[in-house]
Formats: sequence, structure tokens, C-alpha cells
Amino acid sequence: MEVAIVGGTGYGAVELLRFLHNHPHVNVKKVISHSNSGTALADVYPHLTEIVDIEMSALDIDELAQEVEVVFFATPSNVSKHHIPALVDKGVRCIDLSGDFRLRDGGQYLSYYGEEIAPAAYMEQAVYGLTEWNKEQIKDAMILANPGCYPTATSLGLIPALEQGIVDQSSIIIDAKTGVSGAGRSLALNVHFSEMNENLKAYKIGEHKHIPEIEQTLTDTVKEPVQVIFTPHIVPMTRGIMSTIYVDLPETYTTSQVLEMYQTYYQDHPFVRVRPEGVFPGTKEVYGSNYCDIGLYADERTGKLIIVSVIDNLVKGAAGQAIQNMNVMCGWDEKTGLDQLPIYP
Repeated sequence: MEVAIVGGTGYGAVELLRFLHNHPHVNVKKVISHSNSGTALADVYPHLTEIVDIEMSALDIDELAQEVEVVFFATPSNVSKHHIPALVDKGVRCIDLSGDFRLRDGGQYLSYYGEEIAPAAYMEQAVYGLTEWNKEQIKDAMILANPGCYPTATSLGLIPALEQGIVDQSSIIIDAKTGVSGAGRSLALNVHFSEMNENLKAYKIGEHKHIPEIEQTLTDTVKEPVQVIFTPHIVPMTRGIMSTIYVDLPETYTTSQVLEMYQTYYQDHPFVRVRPEGVFPGTKEVYGSNYCDIGLYADERTGKLIIVSVIDNLVKGAAGQAIQNMNVMCGWDEKTGLDQLPIYP
């Protein structure tokens, strides 16, 4: 199957290329980059020299629709919504790694993303692509809204407990940390080496665009409004997200009881690994992979459940999950092209 990537010079795009290069059913036909049209991809990413022979081109909707069946949008927010409708009208399936089609509420989108939401006719077609939670709807999607990195780690950590009704959904506190690649490849003062090295800082408290996305998913899970306290931090590492979640347990549960619930919930989901009692994951243990690893502790002394969920923000939090969703959409085994070991150390 021929596919294209729009936004070809970002970290998400190069991760898509890394996995799609060895995908048995896919050929990357085009890489679109308006600012680098006519430039060889290997000139931007020298590690691809003599491996990927693609010259980037400008976006031409009509030409693209004739050449590919699936388009990945690895673009900044407020870009894909201007192009996906025309592609979908021509029968091309689109997987959007940005936030343009994630939020259903136009007011929230305007508040957090600063622009008007995509047209209603296309928002109604958009399917939220948290694969382990929404697999049946993903199968028929024409517009796939790939989840954000923080929402992926956080939602996968919380959904089993919420679905089982064992936690107080009004008590959710999320302490999340990300590596600097989550800020993208563009230059910015806050990820400048001398600003970030040997430093740890909270940012966008109360205003991060992933807050409404997390709340929307959890609300859909329990069928009533859920609000969370979400504090993101940036740490001096390249990749990885750790979401440490605190939530009240109205009744007494042991760690082994909660672990059994999670193991049962994720037993048919190959990319979520629930750790044994007393073992908690680190970001290095999922580095470069599509895994989400979860550790749990039911604190009987305080009546709280502590959930530790880790992912690679560029893989399970972006490109890997996008390919996992493509596999589901195309009827392939969802592990296809993704079933590889994490990089360690």
C-alpha cells in the first residue's frame, strides 16, 4: 500500500519513516514538506543516507490523492484541518498526529488551540485513536485522530480502574514528565541546552492543551463529566513520558487485586505491559518502542491508588500508535511493523 507523510522534517515524521521502512505491507511514496520541497530527506536527516532515497515535495492534494491510500499528518496544530477534508472527499484515509481532530467541543478547541475547530461534517467522521480503548471504531475510520503523548500514557493508566468503578473519579491528580523531544524540532529557549541541562521544570499548569483531551476520554469512559488536576514537567532527557497518577480508593483494595484487574483488562492488548507487584517501570524500558508499561500500588494506609505509566512520547505517544491504528484500519495484525524490542540502555 502506498502512503505519504505530510510534515516530513519533524521528529514524528522521521519516527514514522523508521517503522514504515520495514513494514511489510507499506511503501512510503511521498514525504511532503513545504519549507523543504526539492530537498533530499537525507540532507535533513543524514542518518537516512543510502537508506531512504526520497526527495521532499510540496503538497498537491489532487496529485497525492491519485498516488496514495493513506496520508499521515505529522504537522503542528492548526494545519491538518485545512487539508484533510479535501483528501477524505477523494477517498484517502488520513491519520492525524496533531490535535486538530481530537477535541469535539469547538469552544474548548478555540480556548486551547487558538483557532476555530475543523468543519462539523469532518469532526463527526473523526475517530479518536487510542487503540486499546477504541479498536472497533478505528477499523472503519476515514479520519483518525491520533492521541497526544500525555493523554496516551495517562488514559491507558486510568481507564481500567475507572471502568471497574474502583476509584473516586473526582480525585484524579496527574504528575507527568516528558523529555525535550516532545517540544518538537523547532528552536525554543525553554529547551535550549543551557536552559534545560541539569534542570527540571513544570510548565503550562492549568492551560496545557492535553487537559481537555484527557478529560474527554475519561468522561467518555465513565459516561459522566470528569475533571483532573494535570501538572506537566519537562526533564533533561530526549525521549520518554512518565505519568504518575494519584486517585482515591473509596473501598479497600490490595495491590494484587488491582493488578489482577489490569492484567485481565490488557491481556489481549500486546503493547500494554502490566508490571508484577512491587515492580515499577522507567522510561528507558520502553525507549524506541510502542509499549506502554504500567506499575500499580494500592496504598492501604492512605486509601489511594498510585499508577505509574510510561511510554516513548515519539512512538506510542505519536508515530508508533499511528501505525498501530493504520494496521487496525487496514485489517492487519496491529503489531505489524512495530513488534521490536525497546532500545536499552
